[in-house]
Amino acid sequence: MVDLQWSTAFYSSAQSSCRDPRLEMVQRAGGGISPVLGALLCATALWSSAAAVRSCTESRRVYEERGHSASSSPLSPISGEHLRLCPQDYTCCSSLMEETLARQSEADFLSAIEDNSQFMLTSFTQRHRRFDEFFRELIDVEEKVMNQMFTKTYGRLYTQNANLFQQLFTELRSYYSGGGVSLAEVLSDFWAGLVERVFSLVNPQYQFGQDYLECVSKHAEQLQPFGDLPRKLRVQLSRTFIAVRALVQGLATGREIVNKATKLSVSSECVRALMRQWYCPLCRGIPLLQSCHSFCLNVMKGCLANQADLDTEWNNFIESLLSLAERLAGPFNAELAVDSIAVKVSEAIMHMQENSVTISTKVFQGCGNPRPVPGRAKRSPRDREREREQDRDRGSRRAFKIYSPEEKPTTAAGTNLDRLVLELKERLRPMRGFWVSLPHTICNDVKMAADVTNEDRCWNGQNRGRYLPDVMGDGLVNQVNNPEVEVDIARPDVRTRQLIMELRVAVNRLKHAYNGQDTDFMDSEGDDGSGSGLGERYSDDWPGYGPYSPPRSPAHPPKTSRPRDRSANRWNRANGPIKSAAQKAPPLYLYTLVFSLLLCLAPQ
Repeated sequence: MVDLQWSTAFYSSAQSSCRDPRLEMVQRAGGGISPVLGALLCATALWSSAAAVRSCTESRRVYEERGHSASSSPLSPISGEHLRLCPQDYTCCSSLMEETLARQSEADFLSAIEDNSQFMLTSFTQRHRRFDEFFRELIDVEEKVMNQMFTKTYGRLYTQNANLFQQLFTELRSYYSGGGVSLAEVLSDFWAGLVERVFSLVNPQYQFGQDYLECVSKHAEQLQPFGDLPRKLRVQLSRTFIAVRALVQGLATGREIVNKATKLSVSSECVRALMRQWYCPLCRGIPLLQSCHSFCLNVMKGCLANQADLDTEWNNFIESLLSLAERLAGPFNAELAVDSIAVKVSEAIMHMQENSVTISTKVFQGCGNPRPVPGRAKRSPRDREREREQDRDRGSRRAFKIYSPEEKPTTAAGTNLDRLVLELKERLRPMRGFWVSLPHTICNDVKMAADVTNEDRCWNGQNRGRYLPDVMGDGLVNQVNNPEVEVDIARPDVRTRQLIMELRVAVNRLKHAYNGQDTDFMDSEGDDGSGSGLGERYSDDWPGYGPYSPPRSPAHPPKTSRPRDRSANRWNRANGPIKSAAQKAPPLYLYTLVFSLLLCLAPQ
């Protein structure tokens, strides 16, 4: 009777500490079992488990190396029924240790993401700074060169009107910096101001009031006093500045996307899986046993399911940046475009001087005869021709210096555009497919998981041995059967969907910039909606791209913000009606973006 009571008590005590599958199988099959046999089976299971964990010395050492106090660490294996995350066998971990290691696993996970994404964050930050410095200094250098050249060529006539040219470069900087200015309007205002000043200079024998000069500038597009040069400069500067601004903004967007995407919130299910993968071997007394490679992949794919959904739009974003960078080093060359400002403006002034008689005659017919300057003798045609010859001689003696490619000086930070583009392409190419490959990148680290060739001698989540479940696919929807991380595929992460939308907006801007179109002003610049006649190329504008001269795009409609209507009726009777720009409907791409946003935020 005593033996039976002792056996029953021993069995009850052992049963609370033992979860041996053989015992459970016998109980389910036979129903009843003698206490002595149960105790023997349980003791056998406990002895075999304890034999596998003979000492906690190694686990204590590794735990201390992680920066934690080993005061709560058992000296020898204890029963693991208190464990919540790791298998409840004999263990070297107390409850406090398990909680501490769970927090450590989360920190290690976030650190691994930060370490592997650091090269992208650094690349976007550095490339943005280098391109921004380069373009700003490019504008500064051109303004300085233009000021020096025009001072030598035109002397006091330039210095008296230098504010007009200074305003042009101020507006160019404002546009590049993201200011709400239209580049077409900036150039239109510049040419309108220039034609007023040059017209007064080539007709010094007359007095012109402000109303008269406004009549001249208002109809400058019909007069074409500067020939085709304003249109050529507009095309060059528009497509270049649009591309430059979009590229620099794109680099800033890339930096922000990486920064936001890597600051993720780790779910409790992910923390559980990370703990089981990295630190449960320590609790089993085998801290140096690494997790199986496939086990690691399933954990990472489950924890990074939402980030993997960034991949498609991220790759589109990287490809768009690469394509636009190539444009800037090719047909939209920023150095050639900015360097041509002084040359084009000088050629325009010379063109108006050479054709001043014809232009003045048309103006007098349309705007009326001006009043002569009192006491000034009227110049004869021979005198005016002699002055034009002198102007041509001065222009030929003071020609602008044209650099060969070998002589071309560097600008910001001692570099040039070709070198910047080459460096950018080298940095961007490795970023393709980053979010999908991130789980593989982490698990390929020898500190994170066992080598793929060591699948039989690794931690499979329960003990040492092969990991049998299949590796899941990429993205949220493919985690429905993930054996390691429970993922709710019906609830996509809202912040990730917002990042996807930001990438789509950025790609849309980059693609329009690739075609020379500014999404901010594409409906207000040009009757054809092309945004400053983009896509045009001229054989004398871009050396090395072959002769091609497409038909002219419609001219930009005249500005109506300034009161220039006093002599409009007379001009219209003499030269025909002036056509106004048609009203535009909202762009189609806006509807597309709104529809895409609704799709992203809708429950899946």
